[in-house]
Amino acid sequence: MGLSIRRTWDEVTGLWTAVGGDGTRSVTITAQTCDEATALVQEAFGFKAYRPPPPLPPGWQRFTLIHDPVGEYPGFDDPRYDALKARPPEGCEVEQMDSYFGLRCVRPGDRLLDAVAELCAEIRAEHGLLMSDLGIEKLYEWSEDGTDGWGAEIVGQLLLMAAVRGPRLGYSVDDLVRFLRTAAGGG
Repeated sequence: MGLSIRRTWDEVTGLWTAVGGDGTRSVTITAQTCDEATALVQEAFGFKAYRPPPPLPPGWQRFTLIHDPVGEYPGFDDPRYDALKARPPEGCEVEQMDSYFGLRCVRPGDRLLDAVAELCAEIRAEHGLLMSDLGIEKLYEWSEDGTDGWGAEIVGQLLLMAAVRGPRLGYSVDDLVRFLRTAAGGG
């Protein structure tokens, strides 16, 4: 039998209580957040717990950026990544994402797309690579959670894909911008 965890919030104290059981024993832990109470129960049973990163201050964005060129499978050890591995952009850590080269980043930006665009431009100028992926696997999913949430990551993923694939078909950046403006009614 696996570990099951039940969580409750006490509106008087504002604390979360997680009760975990594996069929043999039970553990009850109270903490400030639901995630922390859950993580502490998981650890009590010997599991590695996930703790979400703390929220960022306004003007900062957290995202993953991957180099996944269309029709190529360069692999994480491709020499094109050596300079980025040796000196990743400020606020980024190199990480192997399956077999792809990736960066986990916390960067300044008023909105998510601003931060992603600035970093993509920096990497393209310094290393000649067009980063093409934000790690979104289910592009058909949707969330109306604002300019810095899951929905923004999906939009960013689609725009990066267009930036990589459009020119391979003969479309210029101006063609893509014109398409967006015309299709969206922006002029």
